[in-house]
Amino acid sequence: MTVTIIDVAREANVSPSTVSRVIADNPRISEQTKRRVREVMERLEYHPNFQARNLASKSTKTIGVIMAHSTTLAFQNPFFPEVIRGICSRAHASMYGIYLSTGGTEDEIFEEVVSMVQGRKVDGIILLYSRVNDRTMNYLKETRFPFTMVGRPYQFDDEITYVDNDNKKIAHDMVDYLYQRGHRQIAFIGGDLNFVVSTDRLEGYRQALIDAELPNSDDYFIQDQAFKEKGNKSIHELMQLAAPPTAIVAHDDLVAYEIVRYLEELSIRVPTDISIVSFNNHALSAYVSPPLTSLDISIFDLGFEATKFLLEKVQNTEAPVVHHLVETNLIERESCKNIG
Repeated sequence: MTVTIIDVAREANVSPSTVSRVIADNPRISEQTKRRVREVMERLEYHPNFQARNLASKSTKTIGVIMAHSTTLAFQNPFFPEVIRGICSRAHASMYGIYLSTGGTEDEIFEEVVSMVQGRKVDGIILLYSRVNDRTMNYLKETRFPFTMVGRPYQFDDEITYVDNDNKKIAHDMVDYLYQRGHRQIAFIGGDLNFVVSTDRLEGYRQALIDAELPNSDDYFIQDQAFKEKGNKSIHELMQLAAPPTAIVAHDDLVAYEIVRYLEELSIRVPTDISIVSFNNHALSAYVSPPLTSLDISIFDLGFEATKFLLEKVQNTEAPVVHHLVETNLIERESCKNIG
């Protein structure tokens, strides 16, 4: 015999409307009541008809997740599976599904977002990036469609809810960490400057050099595109400087792995001859040789918190703008040594 919402209400000693609100994860229902009703639903094996419910409420119970690259490229970077794990964890708790973008170019991503919004395929959107002069972000803002961002927006940050690390500060702190260990020539292998995270970290790095009265030469900075195009040649040129760096800050652990390999080709040992530190603390960083000192940026929490704030906006169009900075933690391993 089919179990109905009335059966659940009777067993949980609440009204059918309360059961309905629990299914919708209405914030007005106490956590105690939600737990009791959900336990009854599970015990009676009651499965809500979300399709009928969504049609009635004009809700899809789905959130769109937009990456800066196609899913094929994005999942080559461990950042994205982990941030999506955080998104799924929070979405599942509110019985939401996710709709992953598949666009491979900026134009395709923009067209897909327009289709999501105009076709009402999702209730809200999370941008997993912050690009300089991004028309997708501008479109979502102009249409007043519920969205949040992982990353500080390039502009309109007083109008947009986002979750991020304090990237200027953590880059500054990374230089300070090396300075305290005796390093004075510190290089930086940066990310794509079309993204705000990269410009913020570069700014933090440069400001730290100024504050510590260290050499602030363009020779010590290798931009993402140059690193991709020149590879080991860029590292060879860096190490051939009259005063080569004693330490390198890498924008991401994946970049750090490449740097270590290029240095090995030059018979330069890490950390005996040069130290390396990085950001993101991917799981593999504990097992590469040498194990990499890296800043854990709480990737799971970035996704979890961005989803929490998005669902608040979906349920309340007047929800306030929130800027939430997630904590970081430096994981010291064996790729950095004291000198002098």
